[in-house]
Amino acid sequence: MERTLVLIKPDAMQRGLAGEVISRLERRGLKIVAVRLMKVTPALAKRHYAEHKGKPFFDGLIEYITASPIIAAVFEGSNAIKATRQTMGATDPVDAATGSIRADFGLDKGRNLTHASDSPASARREIALFFGDMPPIAWKRDTDRWLFE
Repeated sequence: MERTLVLIKPDAMQRGLAGEVISRLERRGLKIVAVRLMKVTPALAKRHYAEHKGKPFFDGLIEYITASPIIAAVFEGSNAIKATRQTMGATDPVDAATGSIRADFGLDKGRNLTHASDSPASARREIALFFGDMPPIAWKRDTDRWLFE
């Protein structure tokens, strides 16, 4: 089974949408194997968004992600990365597919509620970054036999 990191970002938390995000991912057949409510430190934010360092929006991104608690979660399932990204929709809510989380609730490209790993390599790196001290839990959900071959 594939794993992916999901961040429920400050705008989703402040608007009370965390449950909606988690519910949609679970209804998609994904299961939570790790979750934590946390305040992202500037150091963690800079490591997470290192690829954007030097870009004009970098400082604002760090300020935003550290402004309020977030939920970091690891979801597991068949094609978890693709399924999660489809459920969330395109980064810019204007371009997101109708019925996706970002199309339904996103405000703009910077306030788009969620982050999800974009590749298996990113997922491994991001999961280690946010859950290095708390590894995901392997558990069997009874409904898995109905969802996966």
